[in-house]
Amino acid sequence: MSAGIFPVMCSTHARSGRLRNSSSPRHRHRALCVATGSPSHLLRTAQGGPCADCGNQVHWYLGVEHQPVCLHPHELPTAAVPEVHRWHIGAGIAYPAGDGSPWCRIAHRTLCPARDTPESLTQHLVRLRQHLALQTRRLLDDGAFTPPSRRTTAGSRPTPPCQPARPVVDLLGIRYLATQPIAEIRCVARTHRGTRCLNRVLALRKPRGTWRLTTLLLGRPPVLPAVEIAVYDLGHLARAEQHRWRAQRCPTHALVPEAADMAPEDWEIFDPLLHHQHIATRLPMGQARHRGRA
Repeated sequence: MSAGIFPVMCSTHARSGRLRNSSSPRHRHRALCVATGSPSHLLRTAQGGPCADCGNQVHWYLGVEHQPVCLHPHELPTAAVPEVHRWHIGAGIAYPAGDGSPWCRIAHRTLCPARDTPESLTQHLVRLRQHLALQTRRLLDDGAFTPPSRRTTAGSRPTPPCQPARPVVDLLGIRYLATQPIAEIRCVARTHRGTRCLNRVLALRKPRGTWRLTTLLLGRPPVLPAVEIAVYDLGHLARAEQHRWRAQRCPTHALVPEAADMAPEDWEIFDPLLHHQHIATRLPMGQARHRGRA
């Protein structure tokens, strides 16, 4: 853990295994706070959780471009990880390179048994992928994990027609890809009870964005022709309101900037080549037709 992120911390270690009255020592909870100059508002350097594809535990960090980065939760010997797959953590930010130490981190997608095996993996990483595959099998057998394919066939509610499940959003002059529908984007702030805020970023009494169709040039014809893309445009809102959306805060927690975050923001820089499957060519149902420039 970085001292720059956790400037106030109470030690949980007693000076001896027993107190003077021969009773066991009572461990104190660590008092954590977020440094004012921290590049991340996360109370912890990493947010843990299961991978949606394989069920194994992963750690989420913020990347250098504020995008969420999913890493394997444990450090690995640098010699066992090819240079192209090395990551390191600095001040709570994930960097796609080694830091010169004998230990490094690795992206979970490299080890995820639900994905295709990358080329030129070392024997150490191959054995680690096999271990994660066995762990996925145990989770499936115990009923503790359901793969995405089974969730769809199990009767989960489908996305309504013409409602992008991962909409493209124009915000602060940058085009982002959201991880959820606009109305479902949830505040990431930590409440006074220590839980994540249940409010949504989209608020009834706040100005809203506008859906519009714009021409997106994926490449020079005839390689990839120009297509129309539906974009949720927030660029006309006040800059403070756009920053609230970018920070993924509800109106209440936008007024408390010192409040910690319980999760990283879900925004991902939109790349038309990598995210072509999320390009919606029609406006959502009930939206007026607006045109604009890419």
